[in-house]
Amino acid sequence: MELNEVFIVGANRTPQAKAGTELKDVPVPHLGINLVRKLIGDNSIPTDKVDEVIFGNTGAPAKYTNIGRIIALESGLHKKTSAHTVHRNCASGMEAIYQGQLKIAAGEADVVVVGGIESMSQMPLIYSKEMTNLFAKLMRARSVGDKLKIISSFRPPYLSPVIAIEQGLTDPFCGLNMGQTAEILSREFDITRDMQDTFALESHKKALQAIEEGRFEAEIAPVLVGKNLDKIMNKDSGPRVDCSLEKLQKLKPYFDRKTGSVTVGNACPITDGGSAMLLASKQAVEKYNLSPLGKLTRVDFAGLEPERMGMGPLVAIDKVLSKTGMEISDFDIVEINEAFAAQVIAVQHALDDLSEAKRFGVEKAWGKISDDKLNVNGGGIALGHPVGSTGCRIAVTAIHELIRRQGKYALASLCIGGGQGGACIIERI
Repeated sequence: MELNEVFIVGANRTPQAKAGTELKDVPVPHLGINLVRKLIGDNSIPTDKVDEVIFGNTGAPAKYTNIGRIIALESGLHKKTSAHTVHRNCASGMEAIYQGQLKIAAGEADVVVVGGIESMSQMPLIYSKEMTNLFAKLMRARSVGDKLKIISSFRPPYLSPVIAIEQGLTDPFCGLNMGQTAEILSREFDITRDMQDTFALESHKKALQAIEEGRFEAEIAPVLVGKNLDKIMNKDSGPRVDCSLEKLQKLKPYFDRKTGSVTVGNACPITDGGSAMLLASKQAVEKYNLSPLGKLTRVDFAGLEPERMGMGPLVAIDKVLSKTGMEISDFDIVEINEAFAAQVIAVQHALDDLSEAKRFGVEKAWGKISDDKLNVNGGGIALGHPVGSTGCRIAVTAIHELIRRQGKYALASLCIGGGQGGACIIERI
């Protein structure tokens, strides 16, 4: 069976902001709604001709179950448009791209909107088990005496909250949080604190330069912010003008306070944001007279041990290159999400060192990614990592930079909590 080509017709994202700042009051679906409206409106697609909407998300508020469907309807798409939400931790946005690609490639759809959103600001605090049990008993109690007896059993520690975001960033299989897995890589690959802080500083410098030169303008769709949604945000707020090596080196290790080297300065911040793409078949491109930005060549995922999840890009890149017969040198742009400086540095080492690569089941040293191709506009350390969105965001950024450079191929990859990696190849046409 010959698979259909999958065209990227549009690609946009919101500006990104650290949790608790500019985007904190934006209702979660609105991180995707405006993007969908823009993609459909800019390409004059009839609202009843979108076959599917797929969004990645990891921490949707309880009132927004199947947030993909909420986004589809609130965007003004026809009620017959089906929609669903996917969850693959850090690569949820890339999983959405993958699902959309599969539907079009198999001839099951012609027009699909894919993307990812995350409001890490709005991830909840949860009552402890003891407090929850007390509430349950109180609801079942019939008499006033029974209710008073239950209330009298209350103890102040019951109010200690369970922090949802903290639990979500801790792997239940190996028991380590994501920062602790980065510490493992920093020790195994002899990645020093200076190397990590220098990498982090460069991320901020590149992002600030990209903002100053207007490189993000084509990809960012402004979003309304504030309690009354009466202000416009059109730039990322994460990159720090005052970032310096001296300031970074003053920060204490956060995940291993005694002997560690990973800090909040050389790791990605907790972030809010959204991203989306409009995918179409060749038939839809011709029918609606669309002007594609590029094509999705391939998307692949691979697994490895959870305690070294940061090496996910290594195994995913190995898989996607092996399947396509391409080489690192074929790419004009490479985006590797900066979950942690130590993690990206370790991936770079292993891509260029066969003995290191073999530790992870990779049988080829694919070669070094040159500095003029890797995360050229900064990455997650400066821009942030809204978990459900990033897998799509890095692809959005990659295709716009590919167009700006008039290049041919872009590679976007990221590590995934739980011990996986994802990678996708984009071709400019």
